[in-house]
Amino acid sequence: MSIKSILISQPHPGSKKTVYDVLTEKHGVRIDFHSFIEVQGVPARELRKQKLRILDHDAVIFNSRNAIDHFFRIVDEMKVEIPPTMKYFCTNEGVSLYIQKYTQLRKRKMFVGKGTDASFQELLKKHKSLDYLYPCSNIRQETIPNFASEMGIKFTQAIMYNTVNSDLSGLASVYYDILVFFSPQGIESLFANFPEFKQENRAIAGWGKSTNEALEKAGLVNTIAAPSPEHPSMVAALEAFIISKK
Repeated sequence: MSIKSILISQPHPGSKKTVYDVLTEKHGVRIDFHSFIEVQGVPARELRKQKLRILDHDAVIFNSRNAIDHFFRIVDEMKVEIPPTMKYFCTNEGVSLYIQKYTQLRKRKMFVGKGTDASFQELLKKHKSLDYLYPCSNIRQETIPNFASEMGIKFTQAIMYNTVNSDLSGLASVYYDILVFFSPQGIESLFANFPEFKQENRAIAGWGKSTNEALEKAGLVNTIAAPSPEHPSMVAALEAFIISKK
């Protein structure tokens, strides 16, 4: 069968053009975006009840844009003035650049990993004496907390936002040839909304190891697994599949 429609289980990035536009331009494929999960901020009053004291920490760990958004939201709601001595540890360059939306930082206050767990852990090891604050979601990987605990690093996990399932009822009568997932939470949301979902002849594209494992657990086939040596991006993997079906 030829591929005519793709659903990306994330919100539209907002820019006029996306990396997926090449598929529409070259192959005439319709691409829709619909977030399968939503992020809801935890009110500052809840964190006060948990006796969170931001200024008790020397450094903040950021591993996502959501973490940055909600950290600075909480700082504003709590009317906390962050001292110039505060250090920021980011898992990759993209996360570090996003901080500039809220504040300009000197390079000596910013520590940036190379996008891998190993590179970020090396950063933390070099600064073991700091007391870290880790803004995070109710749904998160335990890699950073586990490593910090193993190394005896002081840290506080602060759940500043919750990840919840979106209402997908508007998709009930819509058919797509390919469904694209980037996280286990997206798959959980799919079944929360459609408990009787069957893959049938649809192709499913899953990004990363954890997503693939969630698909297998749900009894689904990761038809288009990415990344791979041949297809380092989801767009490349999708295009190769589209071409193979012509």
